[in-house]
Amino acid sequence: RRQPAVHPHPPRGAPARPASAVADAPAGEIASLDWDALEAAIGAWAAPRRRRVIFGVGDRRPDWLCVGDPPVEEEELQAMPFAGEPGRLLDNMLAAVGATRQRGAYLTHISKCRLSQDRREEEEELAQGLAFLRRQVELLQPRVLLAMGRFAVQGLLGTGEPLGKLRGRVHEWHGVPLVVTYHPAYLLRNPADKAKAWADLCLGQSLLRS
Repeated sequence: RRQPAVHPHPPRGAPARPASAVADAPAGEIASLDWDALEAAIGAWAAPRRRRVIFGVGDRRPDWLCVGDPPVEEEELQAMPFAGEPGRLLDNMLAAVGATRQRGAYLTHISKCRLSQDRREEEEELAQGLAFLRRQVELLQPRVLLAMGRFAVQGLLGTGEPLGKLRGRVHEWHGVPLVVTYHPAYLLRNPADKAKAWADLCLGQSLLRS
C-alpha cells in the first residue's frame, strides 16, 4: 500500500484566505488548497445555495475513485455518496474486486450538492464541481477513476456520446485512467446489464495489475 497522504500547508505567516473568497475562485486557486481548505471552500460555495454538501467518503489513497451522477434527495438527506440500495449494490461490486469504502476506494459525485432546477445555474454548478473534483483527484491520487452513470461520464469526458459506446476502453481524466460503467441505480432497474458492469470492473482491475 502507498503511504498515507501528506497534505501541504501554507507557509507560516502567510495570510489565510477565507473559504468564501476561494469558493468561486478560478481553478488555479482551487489547485493550491489542501484537503481541509478544499472542504471548507466547498461548504462556503454551497451555503448560499441552501443545499447540503456531499463531499465524499473513503480511503484517501485509493486504488478506485468512484465518481457518480449528481446527488439525489436520499444522498443529500444522509450526506452520503451512493446512499440506499444503489450504495449497497456498489459496496458489493467493490467487495468483488477487494475494496471497501474504508479501504481501497473513495466515493464522490461529479457535483458536490444537488443540482439547481435552473439550467444556467446547473451549468455553473457542474463547472465548479469539476474544478473541486479535479483538486480532490490531485490530493487522492487514485490509480483508477470509475465514472458511474451517464451524467458523470459525459460530464467528465465532455461528450454527448452514449454511455454504451464509451464502455470497454480506457479513457483518461487529468492523468488518471478512467473506466466507464453504469450507475448502481441504473443496474437495479436493469439487472441484465450487471454482467457488463462486471466487465467494466475487470477492465479497471486489469489496470491496477499492470
